[in-house]
Amino acid sequence: MRLLIIGSLDGQIGAASQIAISRGAKVSHADDIEPGLEVLRSGKGADLVMIDVKQDVKGLVDQLAAERITIPVVACGTSTDKEAAVRAIRAGAREYVPLPPDADLIAAVLAAVAEESHAMVSADPRMAQVLKLADQVAPSDASILITGESGTGKELMARYIHRKSKRSDKPFVAVNCAAIPESLLESELFGHEKGAFTGAVARRLGKFEEAQGGTLLLDEISEMDVRLQSKLLRAIQEREIDRLGGGKPVKVDVRIIATTNRSLQDEVKKGTFREDLYFRLNVMTLLLPPLRERPKDIEVLARHFAKFYAQSNGVADRPLSDEALVILKRHVWRGNVRELENTLHRAVLLATNGAIGPEAILLNNADGQATPETQAAANAADKSAQGLIGRTVADVERELILDTLYHCLGNRTHAANILGISIRTLRNKLKQYGEEGFKVPPPGEGERAGI
Repeated sequence: MRLLIIGSLDGQIGAASQIAISRGAKVSHADDIEPGLEVLRSGKGADLVMIDVKQDVKGLVDQLAAERITIPVVACGTSTDKEAAVRAIRAGAREYVPLPPDADLIAAVLAAVAEESHAMVSADPRMAQVLKLADQVAPSDASILITGESGTGKELMARYIHRKSKRSDKPFVAVNCAAIPESLLESELFGHEKGAFTGAVARRLGKFEEAQGGTLLLDEISEMDVRLQSKLLRAIQEREIDRLGGGKPVKVDVRIIATTNRSLQDEVKKGTFREDLYFRLNVMTLLLPPLRERPKDIEVLARHFAKFYAQSNGVADRPLSDEALVILKRHVWRGNVRELENTLHRAVLLATNGAIGPEAILLNNADGQATPETQAAANAADKSAQGLIGRTVADVERELILDTLYHCLGNRTHAANILGISIRTLRNKLKQYGEEGFKVPPPGEGERAGI
């Protein structure tokens, strides 16, 4: 996780930087917007920009868009500077982090951008075979295609291969081909020269040059437009790229790993993926089995996630009860490891009496229907739902938010996670309820007012 902070590092922003470093982020700093843009253009790269609201947030967001630099921006400032916070969000900032900084909130922001843990946790023989093959091919420079259903851990496997490779001391750069608009992806990959298009005020190095000497992950490559695939094929074959507006090719040395949750052979037949690019990428294929086909991984992963999210949320360890494990092991896991991870995250927050019991396991079955355990809770809710008739949506929403907050002992971060809303949205709702005369639980232990 690479974090770029734009603004003074004195005082509270400096504290936010230290929190990010303690959570494993690599932090770089620029005093002003222009030096910050130079960091992004130079190929040093960042996964997230955190900017002081005293800076021109709108100017930064607009310039990033003009130069086709795709990166999330988070604004930060004192919690009393509410007008600046509103302006920052309207200007395009993803989130507003109030200062003084809260460790849980900083961690939540970082976790929303990139995974905080890249450990390969497994105990199943099926996965052991895949890891053995990955160990064999990792030291080579061969392109690798990682396939598997969504949520099986394809990016995690790519990072594992990079760590095992002879390029492990060089950059690992990931590009999500599905998340970046087609009009921006070419510049994101290959960079551009000054004047290449309106808004290109300076040379910007793309992800190929940013990953020089290391590994470039092309995540969900099946989503890449066919026209861009030809340029990618040339880059892989010739080991050189052409920046947009450039006059001569630039030599690059990167190892390519691509992932997809589709069959590229089927995409080739449909004409949406180039056959020559498929063969170029498919030097070695690793197929990650779905979680339902590696049952011995369920318990070890569940315990791993329970411990991880207890630590990251600042609570005591939440051991899994035998009853909870039975529920987890018989579930089908259509969402694979990602679904299991989210289930355990919720369970840590909902657990009572210091352990994760069956009442804290909320999930659906293979048909998308509630499991018997979840259905029992739903039936109880149905009985009480009769009392909702005649009430406004706003009233019901307020009751849900406040009850959840009381359940979390006032912890805003935990409540927002359970409700599925951002910290900012929760803060705005609580401010509204307070102004309307409703009693709002005070911040939980370790939290500051205004968070």
